Amino acid sequence: MVQKLLIANRGEIARRILRTCRRLGVATVAVYSDADADAPHVQEADEAVRIGPPPVVWSYLRTEAILDAARRTGADAVHPGYGFLSENPAFAKACRDAGLVFIGPGPEAMAAMGSKVEARRRLMALGVPVVPGTQAALGSLEEAWEEAERLGYPVMVKASAGGGGIGMQAVDGPEALQRAFSANAQHAQAYFGDGTLFLEKCIWPARHIEIQVLFDEHGHGVYLWERECSIQRRHQKVMEEAPSPFVDDALRRRMGEAAMSAASAIGYVNAGTVEFLVDAARRFYFLEMNTRLQVEHPVTEMITGLDLVEWQLRVASGEPLPFRQEDLRCDGHAIECRVYAEDPERMLPSPGTITRLALPEGDGIRNDVGVVSGSTVTPYYDAMIGKLIVHGRDRAEAVRRLRRALDEYVVEGIQTNLPLLRRIAAAQAFSEGRTTTDFIASLQKEGSTRTDGQEG
Repeated sequence: MVQKLLIANRGEIARRILRTCRRLGVATVAVYSDADADAPHVQEADEAVRIGPPPVVWSYLRTEAILDAARRTGADAVHPGYGFLSENPAFAKACRDAGLVFIGPGPEAMAAMGSKVEARRRLMALGVPVVPGTQAALGSLEEAWEEAERLGYPVMVKASAGGGGIGMQAVDGPEALQRAFSANAQHAQAYFGDGTLFLEKCIWPARHIEIQVLFDEHGHGVYLWERECSIQRRHQKVMEEAPSPFVDDALRRRMGEAAMSAASAIGYVNAGTVEFLVDAARRFYFLEMNTRLQVEHPVTEMITGLDLVEWQLRVASGEPLPFRQEDLRCDGHAIECRVYAEDPERMLPSPGTITRLALPEGDGIRNDVGVVSGSTVTPYYDAMIGKLIVHGRDRAEAVRRLRRALDEYVVEGIQTNLPLLRRIAAAQAFSEGRTTTDFIASLQKEGSTRTDGQEG
């Protein structure tokens, strides 16, 4: 087992990894920028090392500073969390070359899925359905126009690298495509160092459903059911649940087998997620593979009883998985909300000091947060301050607990998206599990506050 783990991240995910390490008796090292000097994850780790000033390019993206921190503290492993360097093959290789255990897949597998264009080709060769789109990166706007006419509008402009909705935009005609092509190439270049774009046909209505996979170093793997991630805004997930209320046993098996094939084909090891779009006829299409731990991993943990961070550490230490697919069971239903520091009207980040934080408690409620009362939310990093996760014996109970927990959730001193989350939880369509990727846009357009009459 890993002896001392350096956590190359911050906030909620750093604290979540720390929690598992404490339980397993693994020593921990936090890294921090000047903006995070007093952050909870810094106070809770066994050791902490400053890696630079607030901007990410001078701190959390500095490979040499992170490796130096590991060397100075005697850490033998690095967990990248999500975001930052978590899907950077060069960082994974640098850790390996420095003699450190990287908690995640090898750089070769990461690189194989790092380009969405190449990943699409790879999956098509395996016979996995992909969203109709361009077969290669776009070389010019003129080529984009030609391909869009072939596919038929509307189309989705997408960056080949990165994620999080950056470099992604739906367009409905040539003029919109011209504007989106330039803007999204610039955004992708700025965020990921790669402005390569491609096109996909828009599939409406659709559900965004992903399969969690876990592979050991001995060639054995399992898929841990699915997660429904259709409630999104600007192509970023807001609320997730497991299992999906839309997926039946037959679809689950087909999607699980497709995800396993994708991971096996690149020799994948550790935890990863294969994402799909699913249409109303239950036809599914490969979107991408995330070669890291997902933000929404807690809902999978709640229904399987597995600690995914623990199994990441055990797999990286060479341990075989002791369970097979037939051993896994789904226990109840889980839902997760992402709580953001943001202006709910303008939908922009709302940095500032949290003067009061009161988290809901009770059966089936879990809080993964990166802040405490008195914490300052800075403008330098992602605006998510935490996640609320609820679990119930069935979906109806989980929804009731979610509503009650959201009503009890208090954040003062900054603005948050809690009003939007409460509105989603109260919607009739959400109660009935009718959530496609345009759910929030439809909810806002209708101005609906209808509920199904259930009380928490």
